[in-house]
Amino acid sequence: MSATPEPASTGARTRGRSPGGQSRLGSWFDHHVYSIVASVGRMLRKPWATALTVGVMAVAIALPLGLWIALANVERFAGDVQRSRQVQVFLEPAIDVARARALADSLRGRADVAAVELRTPEQGLAELRERAGLADAVAAVAADGDAANPLPSLLVVTPRGDELLLAQSLQALPEADVVQHDAGWRQRLDGWLRFGGRLALVLAALLGLGALLVVGNTVRLDIQSRREEIGVLQLLGATDGFIRRPFLYLGACYGLAAGALALGLLTAADQALGPPLAELAGSYGSRFALRGFDLRQALAIVAGAGVLGWLGAGLVTGHYLRQTRPTT
Repeated sequence: MSATPEPASTGARTRGRSPGGQSRLGSWFDHHVYSIVASVGRMLRKPWATALTVGVMAVAIALPLGLWIALANVERFAGDVQRSRQVQVFLEPAIDVARARALADSLRGRADVAAVELRTPEQGLAELRERAGLADAVAAVAADGDAANPLPSLLVVTPRGDELLLAQSLQALPEADVVQHDAGWRQRLDGWLRFGGRLALVLAALLGLGALLVVGNTVRLDIQSRREEIGVLQLLGATDGFIRRPFLYLGACYGLAAGALALGLLTAADQALGPPLAELAGSYGSRFALRGFDLRQALAIVAGAGVLGWLGAGLVTGHYLRQTRPTT
């Protein structure tokens, strides 16, 4: 009889561990769900304060993102402008059209040349004749006959690779008189793009810090309104993680809402600027159009804003709990 209760009591203890473990896991999960729902409820109970906080964060997030996407579009536009990369080779006046045509054919066979266009002296004179203000000058030249045409043959070479190296090699041709290639504007443009990228990073850091402070201040006010409740939880032995969790989710909710609103603001800006830019590009014979964020980038922006709000709430809450934790 004395040995009979031992297995029963052992079984009771074994059966008690599993439900206890499940209840602790269930309580942990339930508290996370409760924290999320409660955070959303606090935001909805204060619509104007929530709108102000989310709006300030959204503007702080949208400004560096807008600059970054604008620089990306400018860089893409600069890469699409092929005509600006063309190298103009003015041949010696003694080079006739037949020899110029043969030179153009030989250049087309080079690996670093994408295309070659020959413009004869007659074509050059016709282009000058069409330009306003040059009619009198062209008439004076044409009065002496075609033999007196002083314009040389022109080869317009489109590079396949580095246009600077191509221009240097074309300058060495014995038939070349003057080689024109405006590489300076590309170097200046690359410099501006690098500066703009660095400026976008600096703005992102400064405005991100501002968004962090906005969330931290909002969460601090919420902590102050619940300091008595927090004090009771601390006296009852609640861990810092348990107390901090609702505020972390509150900051994350602010961040997620701000990220979504920032994307909305950038989309509205794209809709406002897209049509006039497309019309302007069309007047230059280009089909350039603004390109925004894809789905992966949009999700990353919203998630990053959520993490930013989480960090701001965590810093403020952690600082408060370290100061108010009762000592034994």
